[in-house]
Formats: sequence, C-alpha cells, structure tokens
Amino acid sequence: MKKFKAAFLLLLIVAILQACSTANKATEKESGGESSSLADELIVLRASDATSLDPHFITDIPSANIVHGKVYETLVVFDKNRNLAPLLAKSWEPVDETTWVFELNEGIKFHDGADFNAEAVKATFDRLLDPATSSPQRDKLGMIEAVTVDGEYTVTMKLNQPYAGLLAILASQEGSILSPKAIQENAEGLKTHPVGTGPFIFNSWTSGQSISLTTNENYWGKKPSYSKLTFKIVPEDATRLAMVESGEAHISDQVPVTELDRIDNSSTMSLFRTEGLAVEYVGFNVTDSLLSDVKVRQAISYAIDREAIISGIYDNVGTLANSAMSPMVVGYSKNVKGYDYNVEQAKSLLKEAGIAEGTTVKLLTSDRKERINMAEVIQSQLKGIGLNVDIQVMEYGAYINEISSHKHQMFIGGWGNATGDGDYNQYNLFHTASQGPPGNHFFYSNPEVDKLIEAARGESDLDKRAGLYEEAMKIELDEAVYIPVRNYEHLAVYSNKVKNFWLDASNYTMIADVEITK
Repeated sequence: MKKFKAAFLLLLIVAILQACSTANKATEKESGGESSSLADELIVLRASDATSLDPHFITDIPSANIVHGKVYETLVVFDKNRNLAPLLAKSWEPVDETTWVFELNEGIKFHDGADFNAEAVKATFDRLLDPATSSPQRDKLGMIEAVTVDGEYTVTMKLNQPYAGLLAILASQEGSILSPKAIQENAEGLKTHPVGTGPFIFNSWTSGQSISLTTNENYWGKKPSYSKLTFKIVPEDATRLAMVESGEAHISDQVPVTELDRIDNSSTMSLFRTEGLAVEYVGFNVTDSLLSDVKVRQAISYAIDREAIISGIYDNVGTLANSAMSPMVVGYSKNVKGYDYNVEQAKSLLKEAGIAEGTTVKLLTSDRKERINMAEVIQSQLKGIGLNVDIQVMEYGAYINEISSHKHQMFIGGWGNATGDGDYNQYNLFHTASQGPPGNHFFYSNPEVDKLIEAARGESDLDKRAGLYEEAMKIELDEAVYIPVRNYEHLAVYSNKVKNFWLDASNYTMIADVEITK
C-alpha cells in the first residue's frame, strides 16, 4: 500500500511538472518564443525636432529620418550596398528614354486601410506635381510629365526628357507613396500625421519632446521585433551620450567628435562609422549687399583654413572636400578645386573690393556643437583679414527657416545627398528654380550653370554627364558661391544591447531589423 501511494505521488508530481512545462511552452509560443528576452521599445535620440512629417514638404534629412523607410515606403529602395532593389514595385522597365512601366506588389494596405495600387501611386505624384500644392520637392521630380494607370497594379511614368537619376530619386524620401485616402480627406494633416505602408504606424508627436511610432501588425513585409519606436528630442550632446551609455536610450545618430575616445572605451555602447554622401560647406547669400561682390566671397574663401577646421574641430573625422559633391556621388570630379589658404591674397581682394577694415559680416549656424566651434574658428580666421564676424546660433528648425527665407549673409551648411546622384546635388543646390526651401540657400542664379545641370539630367552617358557636372562645379567655385569644407563621415552611437543597426550613406538610421535585448 505504501509503495502504491509512493508511486501514485510520483506520477502526480510528473503530471504536474509536465503540465507546467506545457503551459510555459504555450506562453513562450504565444509571446513569440525568444521575444521574452527582447525589449519591446526602441528609443532613438535626436538633437532637434522634425520640421514636417509630410514627404512633399520635408527638405532636411533629420526630418526625413523619422518617416523614410519607417512610416513611408517607396517604389524602389537602396540596399546596403547602394544597389537599387524592388520594394512597393516588384519590377520596372524603361520602354524608351522617357517612358517607364512599374509593376506593383499586390495585397498591401496603407495604415488607414486604403489599398496600395496604381491609383495610389498616381494620386501621390499628382499631388506632388500639382503647382497648387506648392511642394518644395516639385522641381526635384519635375521631369515626370504624367503618371497613368494601366491596370490595378501597373503604372506608367512619362517623362518630359530623359532623366538618368529617375530610380535614385524614386528611392529617396521624395518618392514616398502616400495614402490616397489621407490625401483626399486631409492632405494638410499629413504634415503632422503621416500615413504610409511602412513597418511603423504614426502614433503621436509632442512638439520639442518626442515622436512615437508603433509597429504595423499587418505589415506586408518582415515585421520588426519590437512594438514601439520612440524618437526623443534631446538637444544636449552630453545628455544624449549619457542616456545611451546608461541604457536609458538605444541609439543616437548625432555624435560629438570630442567623445569618440569615451565611446571606444565604454563597455556599454559602440560606435558606427560610415563614409557619407554629404558635404559640409560655408555658404554665401550671393544677393546680399556685401556678399554680392565676387571678390569679397573669394577673399573669404582664401582666408578660411579648411584643413585646420577638419583636424582641430572634427578630429579628422571626414576628409577635405574639393566641391559640394562627395567622392561617393555619381558625377563627382577630382579635377575641381577649392581655394587654397592664402591670407595675403584674401587681403588684396578685399582691398580691391573697397571693403573697409572692421566691416562686419553675419555667420549663421545651427546649434550643433561642432558647427558652433567651426564658426568660432572662422571668426578668428576672418579677423586676420580685417573682417568682424557676428556669429548667430539658432535651433535647427529656426536655422532652416532662416536660410530658406533669404534673411542671412553667411551660413554653415551641409547637403545630405539622399540619392547618391549628381543631379540631387547640383539641381537642388545651384539651379535657379531651387532657390529657397528646395536647397539653393545661396540664392545663386547663373543661366550657364542652369543649362549644364539640365543637360546632365538627360545625359545617359556617365562620362559625358560627369563632364557637364565638372564644368558646372568649376563655375560655381570660380564665382565663390560656397566654400567646400568636409566630406562627411557619419557617426552613430548605439547600446551594446542593440543588434543589426546601421547607418546608410545618406545618414538614415536603418532600424527595421534591429533587435534589443533586455
């Protein structure tokens, strides 16, 4: 009897343990297996707030970084090696030099329930290209004459001229496909409430504090491993770094170069570095009464020691730029040359221009630490040729507004080429049609340069195209429209709990495949 009771108790214990084990396995299955070991929220830190969340009105990479590839998707996409790959379009074909046919993926929904199809593509580009929309992106895609629907999932783009960079611009944030329902019902609302097909759905935007996205549970592609993505606005460099180091946040893609040793020596965070498509420069408002004289601009160009800025301010992160186009951009030329450091030549040109010693010029910069430091170095260097520099520091949004609205003299800027194509650089920075918000903050206009840029747009021979850009860039530098300083090297700091994070050459945070351990 005692043996029977003992055996019965043993069987009962085994049954209970098996039941517990089965329950645990069921719980693990319901929660996604290993997901219990993964964190549910990814926190990305930004130095400044977005200026808009509507791709047709976004003109800066930091704002685009919130929605591009996250809320919004494009017909085609750049892969990790900068090769073009299918996304919303499963295939495409150039019928002739000015006609492109795209076959679209089926069964995709926008976040508001609208269907993704050829009508949605047409609605997006019709809105962008409509002059009444007043989109600063319109000229970037102005070569598109018409978008026609040739079936529920077939769309044709007719161009008004051959355009070698079409697929590259369609892969950029300007090519984002918007919900036709949102366009029809509340197009203005897209500036603060984006609606796309991407892996993340917009949740909330608390101005100056944070932007929150949630994972799209019905996403047509690979769903992220976490359910919430939060962008927190933290202006202070040291605070952002401390938050990543302590585990309070996971990623910051705006890293002060003065903290590289600290990051390298940290046991909790790592540094990601990649060569970029962008160039940092000092720009001139060429219509300003003082700076409209090319001799004054040339004098300032000679007076700035660019190599000292790269070594002293940037600790040799990045390389000396010879033009506004980085070596990674299609159309770059090594034959274009910036101004050598020559104080005596600078003084001579100012004297020829009749500029009195002690004349003041205003230099505008955003509130990034390195740029403020650069402004102070420039202030010191220009004092050596008799110019006083009044440094103006603005929060990023206010800075963008200032240089877009023609209120500045000199400014420290950077052009983050989103496509890797020379047209995105030259047309947006130097063409007359791009003055103001689209990117020509120099307010430069030269009919000869316009013609060269337009000719390069339609040239399919890469060597001939590069030759056209080279000619245009030489004129821009001869006329001292800007001073090329540094080819970017993009930096990001991330927690060691984060896996599969990377930056692309445009400085977009690539986080869809990220996993965060607890």
